[in-house]
Amino acid sequence: MRFSGKVCIVTGGGSGIGRATCQRFASEGGNVVVADLNAEHGNETVKMITSKGGTAIFQNCDVGKSADVQATVDAAVKKWGKIDVVVNNAAMMTFLPVVDLPEDKWDQVLTVNLKSVFLFCKYAIPHMPQHSAIVNTSSVHAHESEAGVGPYAASKGAMEALTRVVALECEQRKIRINCVAPGAVNTPMLWNNPNVKSGKEKVEGAVGQPEDLAAAICFLASDEARFVNGTTLVVDGARLDIL
Repeated sequence: MRFSGKVCIVTGGGSGIGRATCQRFASEGGNVVVADLNAEHGNETVKMITSKGGTAIFQNCDVGKSADVQATVDAAVKKWGKIDVVVNNAAMMTFLPVVDLPEDKWDQVLTVNLKSVFLFCKYAIPHMPQHSAIVNTSSVHAHESEAGVGPYAASKGAMEALTRVVALECEQRKIRINCVAPGAVNTPMLWNNPNVKSGKEKVEGAVGQPEDLAAAICFLASDEARFVNGTTLVVDGARLDIL
């Protein structure tokens, strides 16, 4: 199994892509830290894993808070002595034009989606042995977007740029970092989009399942992707081709 004995932190692990990724890591032998702000959802993921014989713990984490990120890293290191994989998956969106967007909402989205990646890189990398990996969940919005999602698109574009820089900085450590860019995925984030709920925005093209993204994330985190570094894997069912 690809992750036997490896320690894997997944943010936003309580639902959607994060939950599916936690389950995939555990099914392949990983020791999983389910990091989420929602304790109920996070503990549900842990139960799903442990009920099938897997190993997982829950860590309550506001990914935009340095103290919470450090506590998550410390929990993994205290229990298992290292960190082999970090998946920065937690995210949020707003749906307002820039001129109507409160400044604090801009700051909140950039904190959750982007600062969190900086914080987990800063605090986890010192505990990651050679041949470890970081995978960041970006979005097709980093490449082609739409009105009303300015901070989300900006955060994902910046995430991909930051990923390229950290890949260079970690070259001597032999730690890889990449992104996946999902398209439309059958998760609460998609269906809770007010524009989708109202019918203003049509979901065109294929809608993926969380497990589809989990498969891509786990590939990038595995030794099979040892020559993939500093790049973005678009996993969108050809959505970008129709935007």
